[in-house]
Amino acid sequence: MDTRDEAREFLMSRRANLSPEQAGLTAAGHRRVAGLRRSEVAMLADVSPEYYAKIERGNLLGVSDAVLESVARALQLDDAEREHLFDLARAANGGAQTVRRRKPKTWTARESLTRALDAVTDGPAFVRNGRMDILATNALGRAFYDEVFDGAGQGNLARFCFLDERARTFYPDWEKAADITVAILRAEAGHDPRDKQLQDLVGELSTRSDAFRTRWGAHNVRRHGSGTKEFHHHAVGDLTLTYEGLELTAEPGLSFLIYTAERGSPSDERLRLLASLAAAPPLPRPVRDETITTKE
Repeated sequence: MDTRDEAREFLMSRRANLSPEQAGLTAAGHRRVAGLRRSEVAMLADVSPEYYAKIERGNLLGVSDAVLESVARALQLDDAEREHLFDLARAANGGAQTVRRRKPKTWTARESLTRALDAVTDGPAFVRNGRMDILATNALGRAFYDEVFDGAGQGNLARFCFLDERARTFYPDWEKAADITVAILRAEAGHDPRDKQLQDLVGELSTRSDAFRTRWGAHNVRRHGSGTKEFHHHAVGDLTLTYEGLELTAEPGLSFLIYTAERGSPSDERLRLLASLAAAPPLPRPVRDETITTKE
């Protein structure tokens, strides 16, 4: 992925999404752009129009953190968008100056991590990477995501969302789920623009899914920390689950996610039913050969 193009299109999309009124400015006269003008962003960021134009063209080489902060405030970026802008700037400045070069290695679940997954018995628990590959699960997670593993998804949540028709049933609000999925991948692309496997995944989905391609062009980014989601599982029906995402500090780039239901709720009862279905016969743990990038 070309970092310069990514930065240019990201900043242009954020500027287009911010109206003068939202920025506290008075819109006067005919405007040819939907959002702010470059000159207005420059004024709000307290930089010259020429310098901001250079930044928006994707030339982030040598741009200071202070200027990036000013641009982020001017464009009213949220935490995920601000982080994405700084990721793009680090990539533009070589990346190696702040983060040591990383090399691929084959990943397998540590025994202690496997035990931690298995210790979660009341809800689906799984480990995924930034490309949305599910790398390891507990038994209930394997039953919960069985369609992700047995079809077009190939164990990848993004493939499942856009290439498997069953996803539109599994996610009752499929449009929102699709938006979130692409926003997570966009953020990951900023974290590691040299990830060849991510580039291949984006290329595959862009070629095979118009819905993905349109969303990818919107340049929205998102953190996936906690919240509530609706699901419809083919075996037990509707589920309302809350989730918590934890970053694995021992293995940067991997997340440990747990879904739970409110005690005594219909969703709690349905999760218990799914757990009983998963227990007989036992479902095998998915085994994947996975290449991730880890810090040396």
